[in-house]
Amino acid sequence: MNPTTPTTPALPDPADERLRRWRLVLGGDDADGTGRALTGTDAAVDKALTALYGRTPDDRGRDGDHERDRDRSAAGRGRTAGLGASAPSVARWLGDIRTYFPASVVQVMQRDAIDRLGLATLLLEPEMLAAVEPDVHLVGTLLSLREAMPDTTRETARAVVRKVVDDLEKRLAARTRAALTGALDRSARTARPRHRDIDWDRTIRANLKNHLPEHRTVVPERLVGHARAARGVRKEVVLCVDQSGSMAASVVHASVFAAVLASMRTIATRLVVFDTSVVDLTDRLDDPVDVLFGTRLGGGTDINRALAHCQARVTRPADTVVVLISDLYEGGIRDEMLGRVAAMKASGTQFVALLALSDEGTPAYDRDHAAALAALGVPAFACTPDLFPEIMAAALEKRPLPIPAA
Repeated sequence: MNPTTPTTPALPDPADERLRRWRLVLGGDDADGTGRALTGTDAAVDKALTALYGRTPDDRGRDGDHERDRDRSAAGRGRTAGLGASAPSVARWLGDIRTYFPASVVQVMQRDAIDRLGLATLLLEPEMLAAVEPDVHLVGTLLSLREAMPDTTRETARAVVRKVVDDLEKRLAARTRAALTGALDRSARTARPRHRDIDWDRTIRANLKNHLPEHRTVVPERLVGHARAARGVRKEVVLCVDQSGSMAASVVHASVFAAVLASMRTIATRLVVFDTSVVDLTDRLDDPVDVLFGTRLGGGTDINRALAHCQARVTRPADTVVVLISDLYEGGIRDEMLGRVAAMKASGTQFVALLALSDEGTPAYDRDHAAALAALGVPAFACTPDLFPEIMAAALEKRPLPIPAA
């Protein structure tokens, strides 16, 4: 063979690749059946997985190991939880997983380490926070730890929250403003505008069929413009958000959307968060990070009390949209809650009930209360952040909501 002739690299054997993947999944115990040894990067990846999902001899006496073993065995998994709680070792591990796995996988592994192995308290250390991959779930964990957070960690925590909030705003703000501005424009148009309120661009397009080429003109048979009321605040939006622990991701997304809505001068926005007490965070809407640090995740739920607060502040019912974001597990007075919803709808207020505002799908929720709201003409459904602008645009225009399929 000519030594200068390039050779094509050998393709990996599919059977060998499957064996490698099974070896990484099963963890390399004697009974894994693969007989496969790992080297190089594969060995480093296996070590990172073992730190979270495997057990070392030192871990065998830890409380809770037996229960975790049973859970894992029932799930048919080959690894069991065993990451120690030493801050330096966890910080190194966080660096390793960011090296070997994509961000989406890193976030899942971080969540497993925090939720299953009780490592949340380590997030009170600045060095740990600097090593984690920020995401919405991490923000929820930090907010739940806010009261226990030392001063040395608080600024680092705010920086982590700021990064997540900024990323969400970049993803959602432009689309939200575009969708809602279009909805407001359509709702404010009138067929009999005053001369100074005529939208000439839309008027010309609406009358192109009346084009007279010989006169080089268009006969404006139908005028399109804006009513005088369109110059100031046109609509009011009230976001009423359940801040119980299960709603953490929804609180984060709702705070970002509230700040975006508040930046639109034609929408008067109010943000109310609640558990068994009610906190109005409207005066903080210029900074969603301040909003989030003003919440208190956890506790009970009193939807009726929160809706009473919102109802009392609705001054223009026909131009107001109230959005309740809650899993509907009511700890207050059920009949009064439903009565307030019925009264707001009867006054002309648009009422929207979201079981969640997150990418996680439909959460556990109170089906009886959801059915009762549906009977009042208020369907309760989960909504992703990407769909929320369309939901709000439809509510502002008083047209049917684009409810996602179950």
